[in-house]
Amino acid sequence: ARSAHTAPSPHTAPAPLPQSASAASQSEAARACGGSGSSTLVAVLQFLRRSNLRESEEILRREARLLGDDLGAAALSPASAGLLGGSGSDADSGEALLGRGTGAAAVAVAGNVATVATSSPGVAAVAAVPPGKVGGAVVVEDQPDVSAVLSAYNQQGDPTLYEEYYSGLKHFIECSLDCHRAELSQLFYPLFVHMYLELVYNQHESEAKSFFERFHGDQECYYQDDLRVLSSLTKKEHMKGNETMLDFRTSKFVLRISRDSYQLLKRHLQEKQNNQIWNIVQEHLYIDIFDGMPRSKQQIDAMVGSLAGEAKREANKAKVFFGLLKEPEFDVPLDDEDEEGENEEGKPKKKKPKKDNVGSKSKKQDPNAPPQNRIPLPELKDSDKLDKVMNMKEAARRVRLGPECLPSICFYTFLNAYQGLTAVDITDDSSMIVGGFADSTVRVWSVTPKKLRSVKTAADLSLIDKESDDVLERIMDEKTASELKILYGHSGPVYGTSFSPDRNYLLSCSEDGTVRLWSLQTFTCLVGYKGHNYPVWDTQFSPYGYYFVSGGHDRVARLWATDHYQPLRIFAGHLADVTCTRFHPNSNYIATGSADRTIRLWDVLNGNCVRIFTGHKGPIHSLAFSPNGRFLATGATDGRVLLWDIGHGLMVGELKGHTDTVYALRFSRDGEILASGSMDNTVRLWDAVKAFEDLETDDFTTATGHINLPENSQDLLLGTYMTKSTPVVHLHFTRRNLLLAAGAYSSQ
Repeated sequence: ARSAHTAPSPHTAPAPLPQSASAASQSEAARACGGSGSSTLVAVLQFLRRSNLRESEEILRREARLLGDDLGAAALSPASAGLLGGSGSDADSGEALLGRGTGAAAVAVAGNVATVATSSPGVAAVAAVPPGKVGGAVVVEDQPDVSAVLSAYNQQGDPTLYEEYYSGLKHFIECSLDCHRAELSQLFYPLFVHMYLELVYNQHESEAKSFFERFHGDQECYYQDDLRVLSSLTKKEHMKGNETMLDFRTSKFVLRISRDSYQLLKRHLQEKQNNQIWNIVQEHLYIDIFDGMPRSKQQIDAMVGSLAGEAKREANKAKVFFGLLKEPEFDVPLDDEDEEGENEEGKPKKKKPKKDNVGSKSKKQDPNAPPQNRIPLPELKDSDKLDKVMNMKEAARRVRLGPECLPSICFYTFLNAYQGLTAVDITDDSSMIVGGFADSTVRVWSVTPKKLRSVKTAADLSLIDKESDDVLERIMDEKTASELKILYGHSGPVYGTSFSPDRNYLLSCSEDGTVRLWSLQTFTCLVGYKGHNYPVWDTQFSPYGYYFVSGGHDRVARLWATDHYQPLRIFAGHLADVTCTRFHPNSNYIATGSADRTIRLWDVLNGNCVRIFTGHKGPIHSLAFSPNGRFLATGATDGRVLLWDIGHGLMVGELKGHTDTVYALRFSRDGEILASGSMDNTVRLWDAVKAFEDLETDDFTTATGHINLPENSQDLLLGTYMTKSTPVVHLHFTRRNLLLAAGAYSSQ
């Protein structure tokens, strides 16, 4: 299937029950809400009874104080009968209201007696909510149009009381018990933004200004950039075209709060009859309630900070095949020396060395690996097999790294790079290095004594004997040999570069909105891929070649194949620019980092988003998968490196030390060491084994998503290496575990 898919974002119910029922689709849910309260309630009760969902019916009946058993059809008004698809008595008649549900939906009936939210296509969970003095929930679609989005702000309260409402809630939260205070404090920021926008939308400009000035200083420091954007929205007209504001409106802000804290909040708002705040909580926030102890301030701070709050726990429940694919079998004559070195775990860039020749035949598939043919991968060419043999021989001589044996670091400094170095990549065999520059050029250097040569002209090629043994040597034109080749074609700064695993091709992406594929045989551009309309920030080849991914200012990542002009998949879901992209070692998944301060993991097979990681406090700029495929390291402008367990969908570590944006991350070939490079002109080496070894994943309360990060990440820091005024933009481990780093010297 070569169609482009966008990922659905399922809404989940706070407290699922064991039975299942179909879920209402959005338009029908909206109609259901529009029906008169009691008749709709009766209709839903009748449907639950027909579907044998007795427990849900009982809860709903109890909460609505409808304890009698008489649910005669006489109580059914024409409106609700229409909703239920006529007066047919078979269970299918409920389909109009509760059938055909696929996407996210939320139904509220009878003054918020029950909220029905879909947890997965075709499954609804019904949660009872006690009736109070509050209005019903309003259905908000995932991506409504601008006017619909803004009109939600029409239901306004008295503008002069907004400050009073907010300060009243603030006082209540600050006076509550410590265990609840940290959790409820998460409400400050989203409520502040929505109340401010509501005032602006309803043209109470002076009240909005006063509200902003009084409370913006109370917000967490990591929201400063968002607040700066917000402060520029002072008139209703400003809101129409503002993307940040629309993001905030269209995606519900997610807060993860324990049931005790939530009940406390609800009781307070109902006692105070503070409908204004309660309406915002109902309409614009998604409260992901968990049972158990409230989280500490430290636990919450580690996970929050993204544009739309935390990820819902439900977003990280899908199964992910993070294991490595089995290596293809072919005979390699191994000598004894090779055989010993083969026992070390290799790097998955289709380069994992086999254990030994006999053992590999019977070696079982990794239980966490995807089926071998889950996605079609290119056939191995003879040259690829040759390369694998070379790689295995190199791996046999690889240095085993660890705290006692740190790698040597060889730094490539770009001097006098007045063109402005914007991207670097190094081939897997470390023979070539490429730089992308702000002057639109792509420059390729040979870093071995072997010079770069182009293929001869067609006329000269026709004279060559194609049967000769050294035909591959003969087709190269010695006259073109040089250490540097400059590729012209882009019409804007080049932001990303990537060599193909077989070193025959090079990708580059640019501000001009295109991704270009260059031949390293002829040093000419073969294809310009046009799909992004705005700058493309990053591109990367799959570890198996053929596929590549790009991400840009249009907030989506695209999956391409080198022989298709159109993208095969479009990964949509980020709320801001996609700043960096990475393939999982088994090529079945793609990780994207974004300026919305989240990392997403996408399934290449169907385009679904299977993981959302929140915790960074600034735009993400670097991603690296561990060689075994189990872990992901991410770096951002906040100077932190976060470590994630992909299988469990949890943050498992935080490495603090850098003082500026982390632009480069790379695991050593055996996964023992993580190297990070930053704008603070340092390369730091971290003990990856120690970071991951203490993980007892069974201890994780995955139900609540609690994590306890070690207080001191300095224990994991193995070394810090300063450059001379050179920000680090790329890191690469050679096949023998020498660390190569690159950056442009800055004279300031």
